[in-house]
Amino acid sequence: MQSNNPVFRRSEEFNRPGANAYGNQTYADPSSWGTGTPGQDEGFGYAPAPTSADRMTIDTVVQKTGMSLGMVVVFAALTWWLTPDVADATADLGPLFAAVAVGSLGAFALSMVNSFKRVISPALVLAFCALEGVALGGLSKLFDAQFGGGIVTQAVLGTFAAFAGTLAAYKVLNIKVGNKFRTFVTAAVFGMIGLSVLELVLGMFGNSFGMYGFGGIGLLFAVVGLVLGVFMLIMDFDFVEQGIANGLPARESWRAAFAMTVSLVWIYTNLLRILAIFSQD
Repeated sequence: MQSNNPVFRRSEEFNRPGANAYGNQTYADPSSWGTGTPGQDEGFGYAPAPTSADRMTIDTVVQKTGMSLGMVVVFAALTWWLTPDVADATADLGPLFAAVAVGSLGAFALSMVNSFKRVISPALVLAFCALEGVALGGLSKLFDAQFGGGIVTQAVLGTFAAFAGTLAAYKVLNIKVGNKFRTFVTAAVFGMIGLSVLELVLGMFGNSFGMYGFGGIGLLFAVVGLVLGVFMLIMDFDFVEQGIANGLPARESWRAAFAMTVSLVWIYTNLLRILAIFSQD
């Protein structure tokens, strides 16, 4: 089973050609079988069957995702508390902007490493979550100071509502993820990333097309980003479901946790922007 998502494509077990959707192995021509003792792997005999304790399960995915999101929340809260209060109009916003810039750039770099790394690294996933938390803490504090009205709390609640609603729809409607859907979502996500980089470069030269503004174009991109975030979650749920069926190693739970953390952060930031736009006078 092949995936177009670079996060999941690096999982050898998920993409191995010798496994079907239910994790059953295909075997070579019987004439090539050896006569080794069962349980010994001589390269031609029977390999020991992996124990269920070494495989991905719903529990392992929930645990690793909880740890990842917990890391994001902890570092977001620390950034919020340790940066200067911005209630005063004369407050220095430099530390907040620095937190957003450093956290965002660091998280983006580690997201690329984690996405294309063949063997997932729990330490790098947690490092990504920490940097993402720093960026979100600074960004949330800036939005709260500018727009108020509990906008951050609304965005957090909306994110978890989107997660619960998407999961319910995935299970109740029995949504199937095909290759065309994966290709479309992956291309759209990379397209959004490319446009974001272009917007950043144009902004450095005093030009931009308002992708991150608070006007009509900004709202359009935020809504598109929110929809893409929901699609990304659907792909995450499919990876977990197929991964459990394929009997993936337990370490792949970290890959699922990383992917869902990225999707939830993506949804949160776009919801925050949508709420900010609608809260303007």
